Amino acid sequence: MSETVLDKLLRYVKIDTQSNEECEETPSTKKQFDLAKLLVEELKALGIQDVNLDEHCYVFATIPSNLPNKKVPQIGFLAHLDTAPDVSGKDVKPQVIKNYQGGDIVLPGDKSIVIKMSENPNLEKCIGHTIVTTDGTTLLGSDDKSGVASIMQLVQTLKEHPEIPHGNIRIGFTPDEEIGRGTSCFDLKKFNCEYAYTIDGDMPGELNKETFSADAATITITGRDIHPGSAKNIMINSVRIMGDILARLPKYMAPETTDGYKPFIHPIAAEGSVLKSQIKFILRDFKTEGLTLQKEILESIIAEVQAIYPKAKIELEIKTQYRNMYDSLAENPYGCDYLWEAAEKAGVSPYWSPIRGGTDGSKLTEMGLPTPNIYTGGQNFHSRTEWVSINALEKTVETLVNLVQIWANK
Repeated sequence: MSETVLDKLLRYVKIDTQSNEECEETPSTKKQFDLAKLLVEELKALGIQDVNLDEHCYVFATIPSNLPNKKVPQIGFLAHLDTAPDVSGKDVKPQVIKNYQGGDIVLPGDKSIVIKMSENPNLEKCIGHTIVTTDGTTLLGSDDKSGVASIMQLVQTLKEHPEIPHGNIRIGFTPDEEIGRGTSCFDLKKFNCEYAYTIDGDMPGELNKETFSADAATITITGRDIHPGSAKNIMINSVRIMGDILARLPKYMAPETTDGYKPFIHPIAAEGSVLKSQIKFILRDFKTEGLTLQKEILESIIAEVQAIYPKAKIELEIKTQYRNMYDSLAENPYGCDYLWEAAEKAGVSPYWSPIRGGTDGSKLTEMGLPTPNIYTGGQNFHSRTEWVSINALEKTVETLVNLVQIWANK
């Protein structure tokens, strides 16, 4: 029997590919090469001859057109190799639940970790499906190894069914997407596509052509250290100052109080000592100009706290991460139209949904390659309660197969 997308996913998630935002190199972790090299071997085993793995851990490959007498635009499919730094991706032990019949899912490696139906309404849509989780001690890595598996399943399907018409198809697997650097060394000319799609999404039917615009912010506080026994009127405790800054963040702009198109200011890490402390934030808004407002909010908080601690040094640094891809895709809508048609043909009910996050497609679209996003059936990314429906992932593969035919026919 031919290998299934489930077989591929179970193999890939067991390979630790966690990225590291503290490392400035690309890839940020050498272990991402472990999966990249395996994919190169598998692509060659499937008969793909044009396969390249570069020094930055980008895998590019070409499925040649089977329509030699017809000019078809070259399109690409992309997924990222790395998993999020939030939770360990080492020694993943996937749990396969066949014919899921509803109810909470207690994870065997840590029974205090439960995937609750009350927190996962999409579980009800997956009654009868095959569900994959972890044992509760790690994340699963469905984000984005489900995307990787679906692309590899597409390659296998096209090789097994040469009657399916398609033009040249470029395959790309990228490192470091989870730390916002998935396209930092991406060679757009080498990839050479008119349109591309990331496979890195949610439930069946959900298609994405708009993401947050994103910046990173760092507040660094420098105080003065001295023995606490003689600290009066001398010590400047940067930890205390850090707490005052955090307490002033607007609660109505926290991730836990927002949804839909609402923006947020999210402190993701804080560390410090009396002498020096630092807070790291991610700033998100679907309107790029809203990031300026968020910067002003942080500046206002700093000014207020600075007045209380005039001898402290409080600095704010803002770094651009990615921008909403909506406007660029609206100027090049045909590839999105084809995607909608492909999803309909797969038997799902497509709908456009904003991503409260970003994909490699955000930056690629900004760079000039229109790149909307396609669902995989995954949920609870970056957590120990991550899960994916294999039935949904099979619909992803079906959508990709439909999509290459639509491009060929159009």
